Amino acid sequence: MRYQVTHRTTYTYDDEVTDSLGVAHLIPRDLPWQQVRGASYLVELAPEPTDLSTSTDYHGNLVTYFQVVEPHRELVVTGRGAVDVVAPTAAEEHLARPWEGCRPIVEPTAAGAWQATDFALASPAVPMHPGARDYAAESLRPGRPVGEAVTELMHRIHADFSYDATATTVTSTVPEILQRRAGVCQDFAHFTLAGLRAHGLAARYVSGYLATDPPPGRQRVVGADASHAWVSVWLGEGEWLALDPTNDQWQNDRYVTVAWGRDYGDVPPVKGVIFSEATTSAPTVSVDVAPLPADQPVPATDQGDRR
Repeated sequence: MRYQVTHRTTYTYDDEVTDSLGVAHLIPRDLPWQQVRGASYLVELAPEPTDLSTSTDYHGNLVTYFQVVEPHRELVVTGRGAVDVVAPTAAEEHLARPWEGCRPIVEPTAAGAWQATDFALASPAVPMHPGARDYAAESLRPGRPVGEAVTELMHRIHADFSYDATATTVTSTVPEILQRRAGVCQDFAHFTLAGLRAHGLAARYVSGYLATDPPPGRQRVVGADASHAWVSVWLGEGEWLALDPTNDQWQNDRYVTVAWGRDYGDVPPVKGVIFSEATTSAPTVSVDVAPLPADQPVPATDQGDRR
C-alpha cells in the first residue's frame, strides 16, 4: 500500500508566544516493510521557524527539532509525505519458540539480546505492576509458543477492556487502566507492555498511524484518522512481532510506523516549551492517511526539512 499522510497539530494561545521550542516525531521510519518516499516527507511550521533540523535519536527514530521566535498566537506543526507499506512477517520458527526463551535478560547471550534488553525493563509510564503481571500470566503458561501466547494476551485485552476516550488521560497510570478496564490505544499499549515486561519479555511502544476504512457507501472524511499506538514483542535474533490490542490484530499493511520507544513519553508526536504570558492553550490535531495507487507518482511538495 502507498499512503499520503498529513498530520497537523495547531496550538492557539490567549496571548502572544515569544519563543517556542519543540521536538516532533512526525517522519516515519525506513524499515524492511516500509519505505518513505525519498525526500518527499516534510515537517513544516507556521510561523516560519528560525531553526529546523532533523536527526536520529537513541532508538533510531527521526526527530525534528524546531524553534520559532516570531511572536505568535497560533502555531501549526505539519508532517506530510508519502510512504509505501507491506505487511511485516514473522518466521514460523520464531513464533514457535517457547516464550521463556525470548527473554533478553534471562538469555543475555542470545543474538540481539543486548539491543532488546532496554525494552524488557520498567519505564516511567510502564512500571513492573503485579496486577499486569498476574493478568498476563494466564496467557504466558509454561512452555507455550511465544506467538500463540502473546496473541492470546492481545485477544484477552481487546475483549476485557473497553475503548473509551473519556476514561483516561495522557497521564493515566497502569494501575488506573487496570482498575477502569478502559482507555484509548495508548492505554491498551501501556498495559500490554506492563504485562509482557513483568515476565521478562522485551516489548516496545510503537507510535504511528492506522489507515481507516469509511462505512459502506460513505466517502473518506479527510482528517478523520488519528495517531495510533500498538506493541512490538521481541522473538529473538532481531525478530519482532507487532500486534495491536486496540483492534485485536497483528500489524498489517494499513499501519504506518513513525517511531518506537519504551512508552509514549519517548515518542509523542509533538512536545516542547514556550515563553509566554498566555494562560490557556487549545491544541487541535488533524490526521489524514489517504491510500494512493502504487503506480501513482508521489505528490509534489514544497522544499522542506528532511535532513
